[in-house]
Amino acid sequence: MRFVWAVVALVLATVMIGAGIAQRTIFEPPRSTTSEVEIADDTAYAVIPGTVLNSLPGTQTVRVIGDGTVFAAYGRTSDVQAWLSDVTYSSVSVDDEGVLTTEVIEPEPVAVAEDAETTTEDGTEPTRNPEGSDLWYDQYTGDGAVIAPLQLGEDLSIIVASDGTEPVPGKVTITWPLENATPWAGPLIVGGGILMAVGVLLYLLGIRHVRRSRGPRRKGLPLPPTEPIDLAQTDGDKGVISAGRPRRSITGRARTLAAVPLAGVVVASLVGCTADDWPDLIPTQSPSPTASVIVPEGQQQPAVTQAQAQEIVARVAATVAQADTDTDAALAATRLTGPTLAVRETNYTLRDAIADYAAPEVVPDDPLQVVLPQAFDGWPRSFLAIANDADTNMSTIMVLTQEDAWSEYRLSYYANLGASTLLPELAPPYIGASLLAPHSAFLVIPPDELAAAYADVLTNGDSSEYAALFESEDQFRASVAADRQTRLDEFNETGAETGTLDFSATAGDAAPFAIATLESGAIVAVNVYETDTVTPTNEDAVIKLEGNDTVKTLAGADQSSTGFSTTFSDQLFFYVPAAGSTEKIQLLGYSSAILEGSVL
Repeated sequence: MRFVWAVVALVLATVMIGAGIAQRTIFEPPRSTTSEVEIADDTAYAVIPGTVLNSLPGTQTVRVIGDGTVFAAYGRTSDVQAWLSDVTYSSVSVDDEGVLTTEVIEPEPVAVAEDAETTTEDGTEPTRNPEGSDLWYDQYTGDGAVIAPLQLGEDLSIIVASDGTEPVPGKVTITWPLENATPWAGPLIVGGGILMAVGVLLYLLGIRHVRRSRGPRRKGLPLPPTEPIDLAQTDGDKGVISAGRPRRSITGRARTLAAVPLAGVVVASLVGCTADDWPDLIPTQSPSPTASVIVPEGQQQPAVTQAQAQEIVARVAATVAQADTDTDAALAATRLTGPTLAVRETNYTLRDAIADYAAPEVVPDDPLQVVLPQAFDGWPRSFLAIANDADTNMSTIMVLTQEDAWSEYRLSYYANLGASTLLPELAPPYIGASLLAPHSAFLVIPPDELAAAYADVLTNGDSSEYAALFESEDQFRASVAADRQTRLDEFNETGAETGTLDFSATAGDAAPFAIATLESGAIVAVNVYETDTVTPTNEDAVIKLEGNDTVKTLAGADQSSTGFSTTFSDQLFFYVPAAGSTEKIQLLGYSSAILEGSVL
């Protein structure tokens, strides 16, 4: 009976191990599924929305194959659609059965900035290369093929193109992973191995039982006395082992030989088993979303992400560095605007005329310590960033603005933070903050009045009617006052008998930038002009610019009977408390550079 049970156990073990192995081989379900996107041949762009990418669970692998340059990028769906709003493109969709279809989207009239190139001279659609746009969160470019493993949400979309002129690359596919777990493969293989061991043990016990059950034979009648015959010495081919030769035991060796194939079968069956080959007895729990982040109701999405802002600032820094090297104002204008561009243009003029004139401060491309994007889906949109130079331990605060979907971000305000500056509490970059209107009454002073108020303080000092609004310990005010006094003392020693030197400050031309902080205050950037005026005191006097090549170059003259004026442009960042607060307006950072010189 032991042999019967041994055979049954071995047969069942073979079936179980075979079934377990078959689940991971011939019966294993596919690991992924791939859908090909059919795109119209005459469109230069194609969009794969997040709804299509998430029509199946799991990560998405997008493959784009074509001749020549292949481009793919992803960004917010609203941004992708805005960038393509003036051109014809193919949009992919998915039906209820999971079948992908493509629709050609025609452009609709949209309001754009005056300098945006949305139509060509002959009225045809523009051709724009999407590579390098500041709208994309990430982009991929290759020669002949692009493979992008992604995990995008439904609010993001992919744009596919070649160079904006040629049609979309010929083959676009999307691959999703499939659930191909075989949770019973492991138990079947292990259970079969155990059952095989039981079967082998039963077989060995059966053999042992048979041998023990033979016992001593019953004796018959006594034989007649004869001489013993040694059969081992007889001739013939039927000789047997002599009675005096001991029989060799094979029990231990049989067990060893039987254990070897058993171990080999089990080990070979378990090779390659993973967590998918076992049942999930303890289901994992998804972490609950944190309740510490509260997004204001109705607030729109932040203009940029942290990584996107870092890439934009790096591009701005590279372009401006090249413009500084070449003193190319046109190139600088592609990445600078407002007061930052104005002082750069003046610097280039001076450097072209004066050999040893100093270059302007570089735009840092160091890692951004702070990013505060505007929470806004439309345009223009902006973000504030702070970078720290590890070599000089100097922090730079910047404002960058994008005028429309087709424009690049340009640096409008730029200043150095004070060494001991404490920033107010800001919203995280994945939430962003709202911009305040120039005439907002929610601050102790409206943003569009801040520049004029501070200019009055620079001119009149503590006697200004606005002095009580600002902190008295102001490094910039102190440096301006000291510089004015030094220059006035020097002028009194040399030219006081023939002329006068006056100082004044006024609000600059640039619009203020004000972004909200968490304390209901705001960080406000403004532009202030400081003007020095030298005028003669009598009709016969002449003002000469001796040793002042800077003003001489900008004014185009080295002497004047009417006098000269020199204007400096100050870029200033303040923390302005909320209306009703007893806090003072705090200067966060500043930069100052000469803007123009002229003959009165």
